[in-house]
Amino acid sequence: MRKPEDELTDLEQRGLLRGLRSISNPNLPTVELQGRKLINFSSNDYLGFAQHPTLIEAATKALQDYGAGSTASRLICGSLDIFHQLEEKIATLKKTEAALTFANGFTTAMGIIPAIIGKSDTVILDKLAHACLIDAAKLSGATLRIFPHNDLNKLEKLLTSSSGRTLIVTESVFSMDGDLCPLSEIVKLKEKNGALLFLDEAHAIGVLGQTGQGLAEKLNLQDQIDFQMGTLGKSLGSAGGYLAASRPWIDLFINKARSLVYSTAPPPSQAAASLAALNLLNSPEGIERRSRLKTYSDSFASPTPIIPKIIGENRSALAASDSLHKSGFLVPAIRYPTIPRGTARLRITLSAAHSTENLNDLKEALALL
Repeated sequence: MRKPEDELTDLEQRGLLRGLRSISNPNLPTVELQGRKLINFSSNDYLGFAQHPTLIEAATKALQDYGAGSTASRLICGSLDIFHQLEEKIATLKKTEAALTFANGFTTAMGIIPAIIGKSDTVILDKLAHACLIDAAKLSGATLRIFPHNDLNKLEKLLTSSSGRTLIVTESVFSMDGDLCPLSEIVKLKEKNGALLFLDEAHAIGVLGQTGQGLAEKLNLQDQIDFQMGTLGKSLGSAGGYLAASRPWIDLFINKARSLVYSTAPPPSQAAASLAALNLLNSPEGIERRSRLKTYSDSFASPTPIIPKIIGENRSALAASDSLHKSGFLVPAIRYPTIPRGTARLRITLSAAHSTENLNDLKEALALL
């Protein structure tokens, strides 16, 4: 029988061993690691909302009003009114009939996708789709088909040979590359072939769109997306996941999404902070932060605040990350299986909480790698 020590040794030899680092004082733009203050260019808190007084106040009030926990699953007695308020707000912003929230994005995908498709159906995923989307597709039991990243020709071929209910799954902003899916073209293909479309907007919320609702809003396609998924723990600074869709689909998910049915509801303070973040998003301050973030992204010639620096070899990526650490920056190396083999990289993420000086200092450090 193989031992865990043997597997750990193998990972270390391949430059793939990971470990947890104890982070303290995570208040963008800085963070403390082992007692040293670093400029944090690894957070998904794109708008710097996580430490915002408005979110903290909302969460604190919810703790006082509801207590620390929801005490049961949503279908028992855990469906507190604050969850319904949050879901109504999401549905309004996403321009759908209804929405449903979950503890996080991973459990959203794992509950929703197997509730849409089953063994007699087909699911077609972009090759670079997030792990939660891949795992959920496998769990569904549907026939799984993969198309090369953003390859519309291959997607069309797979659509013409699919059977049963067919679900296309993709992201609007790809989390490790920061690029966009060709959403308009994908919508045309799904309508031409009678398929359904599941769009994960996790890294687009707060980043793209007139009101910060993502790529579908930016392209005025929200009413043509069957399932709009997103998270509340990135730009919105709180935690949780959601799925926005038509009322019949949401009602079906309430009955079939196992990660909802069989899980204790998230803490009510989480929902309260998320609701506060959605309200803050289109306040004058929220609009200014979104504009600042776009300016920062433009300075890197990127459509999003995710900036990949591809290095290739695992140990070289680790060495580059260590070099930046010594220069005062937190930019972890990303390696397989998070990304394809041979594409190890630094994943730089920008935030409205950064200063122009922070960005200029990082650019100088990157130029020395």
